[in-house]
Amino acid sequence: MPFTTPPHRAALAGVAIAATVALTACGADPKPAAATVPEVTVLAVRHGGVPITVELPGRTAPFLLAEVRARVDGIVQQRSFTEGADVRQGQALYQIDPAPYRAALASAEATLQRTQANLVVSTTQLNRYKVLIGGNAVSKQAYDNAEAAQLQAAADVAAAKAAVTTAKINLGYTSVTAPIGGRSSVSRVTQGAYVQGGAATLLTTVQQIDPMYVDLQQSSVEGLALRRDIAAGNLKIDGADQARVTLKLEDGSTYGRTGTLEFAGVTVDPATGSVTLRARFPNPDHLLLPGMFVRAAVSQGTRQAVMRVPAPAVTRTPQGEATVMLVGADNKTVQRTIQTGALVGGYWLVDEGLKDGERIVVSGVQKLKPGVVVKVRPAAAPAVAQAAH
Repeated sequence: MPFTTPPHRAALAGVAIAATVALTACGADPKPAAATVPEVTVLAVRHGGVPITVELPGRTAPFLLAEVRARVDGIVQQRSFTEGADVRQGQALYQIDPAPYRAALASAEATLQRTQANLVVSTTQLNRYKVLIGGNAVSKQAYDNAEAAQLQAAADVAAAKAAVTTAKINLGYTSVTAPIGGRSSVSRVTQGAYVQGGAATLLTTVQQIDPMYVDLQQSSVEGLALRRDIAAGNLKIDGADQARVTLKLEDGSTYGRTGTLEFAGVTVDPATGSVTLRARFPNPDHLLLPGMFVRAAVSQGTRQAVMRVPAPAVTRTPQGEATVMLVGADNKTVQRTIQTGALVGGYWLVDEGLKDGERIVVSGVQKLKPGVVVKVRPAAAPAVAQAAH
């Protein structure tokens, strides 16, 4: 009896054969996948001048500061100003009991009158002896005594005049006035308090806060690098009258007025290793108060013949060398080792390793390898701005 294949098995065999034929046909003529050309953003670099600023911490300080202290002893009778208010130079602040000093002045004036009378008598007697001594009517000893008495009387008058002046000064000190104009502080004494001139009792303070000083601290290392750049001609100083300073306040906002650099210190603080720089800012609105912590950006000139390379474009080798990826004329990538300087405003300053017009990859550099053909998209040129380092 002949063997007959069941109908459902024959159908499955046909499907398998058809699939095998189809796979064989596909394998006989495969189509290669299209290669993807990476697209990168490039920037053409060129040498140029870069304005350099340094950002330094600091604190505000009053333009003038005067401690108002007692210069005579006595009881405070009156306080004539409002604490925290502005006072004028010469404005009365306190009144110390003047009665004892008026009495001292009257006594000094009386002593002066007495000495002046004695001077008149001794001078008259001396003039008389000058006539008599010519006729030997008086002895030479008597004449010498008269002359000495006249000189003593004149000295007594001078001493009495000085005592009167001192008494007047002490009486004037009983009225305590503001030595400068500015903002008054808290009163340290009240009416009825006893103050002493010998102990120089502190009464209050007055601070002039327009303009305002800002004392900045710069490390000696940064100052040394700055002076070396200036000596080498790499940094062009703007000039003392163009050294502008901008200020950032404690809340992160920028102060609306620009200051000027007054001076840079010449002594390094051994405790902190820093040098003090002082800037002056106008403060008509009294927004700045003494003791505020601020950060200031100080213009330090222009760095010459240097290139700016965006920080994301620079990578580091395991040995720490800085490298960038360049795109040549044939749109192939080339890796180049460069020498970087300071990081200024998000850009590395490059002194060596690049030429004018060379194109560096500024985005997608992490995924690239040397010798790869890329599609180029130009990047916007970096804006030259004052950047702190």
